[in-house]
Amino acid sequence: MATTPHHPLSWSDDGQPRSDLYGDVYFSAEDGLAEARAVFLQGCGLPQAWAGRRRFVVGELGFGTGLNALALIDLWRRTRPPGGQLQVFSVEAHPLGRDEAARALAVWPELADLVQRLLGQWPGRAHGPHRIEFADLGVIVDVAVVEVAEALEGWSGLADAWFLDGFSPALNPAMWRDEVLALVGARSAPGAAAATFTVAGQVRRGLAAAGFAVEKQPGFGRKRERLAARFPGAAPPEATPPRIAIVGAGIAGAAAARAARALGVEPLVFEAQGRGAGASGNRAALVTPRLDAGLGPPARLFAQAFRRAVALYEAQAGVVLSRGVLQLAAQPRDAARFAGIAGSDLFEPGALEALDPAAASALVGEVAPEALAQHAACVIAPAPLLAAWTPGLQPGRVARLTQSGEGWALETEDGAVLAHADVVIVAAGQGSAALAPGLDLRPVRGQATFAPLPDAPAAVVAGAYALPLADGVLIGATHDRGDGEDDVRPADDQRNLSALEASLPTLAARLAGLPLEGRAGVRATTGDQTPSAGAWTARPGLFVLTGFGSRGFSLAPLLAEHVAAVALGAPSPLPAALAAVVDPARFARRAARRGS
Repeated sequence: MATTPHHPLSWSDDGQPRSDLYGDVYFSAEDGLAEARAVFLQGCGLPQAWAGRRRFVVGELGFGTGLNALALIDLWRRTRPPGGQLQVFSVEAHPLGRDEAARALAVWPELADLVQRLLGQWPGRAHGPHRIEFADLGVIVDVAVVEVAEALEGWSGLADAWFLDGFSPALNPAMWRDEVLALVGARSAPGAAAATFTVAGQVRRGLAAAGFAVEKQPGFGRKRERLAARFPGAAPPEATPPRIAIVGAGIAGAAAARAARALGVEPLVFEAQGRGAGASGNRAALVTPRLDAGLGPPARLFAQAFRRAVALYEAQAGVVLSRGVLQLAAQPRDAARFAGIAGSDLFEPGALEALDPAAASALVGEVAPEALAQHAACVIAPAPLLAAWTPGLQPGRVARLTQSGEGWALETEDGAVLAHADVVIVAAGQGSAALAPGLDLRPVRGQATFAPLPDAPAAVVAGAYALPLADGVLIGATHDRGDGEDDVRPADDQRNLSALEASLPTLAARLAGLPLEGRAGVRATTGDQTPSAGAWTARPGLFVLTGFGSRGFSLAPLLAEHVAAVALGAPSPLPAALAAVVDPARFARRAARRGS
């Protein structure tokens, strides 16, 4: 994949930003905020259109400086329906830098607080969706950094309103072609409104062909006219928010609880042994991307999940222990693989850096091979994270899930009902298989080892990992397929030391003779080493979120947002091609293809 090009800007004498790529302005020189309010907010009948709505979805073509989104959020916070949730899906193939956006938006002090919050989560340039949250306002903004047709084809939502704000059709015809406007129609809810500044014949005809009734309205500023359009039908009545129960309080269950809460629903989270009792309970967790040199849908999924996980952990006080991880080459071909991945557009520019042996050796303090410096990777403390994301944990072991007239009954071994729920998300690691019959999970036992080492080095991944803690270093972990036991084995602590010694003998020598403390957990993995996240078979209201292996802290936050969105009827952050990678039904589809 080619790197997404930077969007070059020029600035006029009065401080107006202008795209050098398209030769057009981002907003009206008279007053861009007034233009956004008149053309898009009033043009889509806002705020009247969301009165009494529990969820309202806005699509936008052309995120640009973020001004339209800010005007929308400002109106939403003043007129938000009780408990309302606003989701915005915006497309921007050539994103601006944070500093450029800050300069462009500085002229509207009335938006200063929202501007600062937006800039603090400003979308980067990596290919794919970037999520922004205003949690207290019930607002989620997904900015898709891809070409417009790809973005719309992959989006799962239906918009109630559209802001069509690409550059002029004469200067940016690709944004306004019939194929794109047809996709806008296909992604519109009944009764959806669309608004744009242009009255170009191509746009009028394209919207009409997509099913919209189009009319001209008075324009803003120097523009004599603008377009407003309406999709046929009326918004259907909204259902009562479902009752959600989550089984498991490791990283998968905790992430699911956070995701449901972000969508306006407070879940019940059940756990038999306490937060992080299984594989999520180590002293520290490594958050790195799973590297896939193929750069296809799995690689895009892993990169997007890593980006989202890091953003959420950095926003949670007291969770990130250290930043930056060095991954040493294990095979001769790794150097080329590292360089290819680092040069792709799946990660932010500079987030990954391929190092030669001299540079890698200088960082680890001993002889090392080629390496990949993962500057955005981190080491986190699981305990405070799980506590923050599952504040109201329900004690109890869920032994069975039984369908009933009330949805699902969560039952104990002796048949007592812990709760009734409309939606159940099974996120219990290897234990998920007992609650979702037919789910193919395989246990993998892993034991990590702690040693009290002063001045622990920076995080390194070699044959084993070595993670710095305030009072020592965590090394590991063993990887024993088919072993479902979690007893601590002193011999496995020595296995971890031996694996470390093979790559970092100097560090291993420092640990020799120190007291060792082991902790074992059972990871769950699938037949293709990729998680299962989505609806489970045809049983309505049952979802699974499991099979993360050793990468739960890197993958679970994004996949939990996907599962919560599907369960609640909200747009997913995952493009369709990436959702298919983790669809639990993929195994049945593959078996059917083999049979045919």
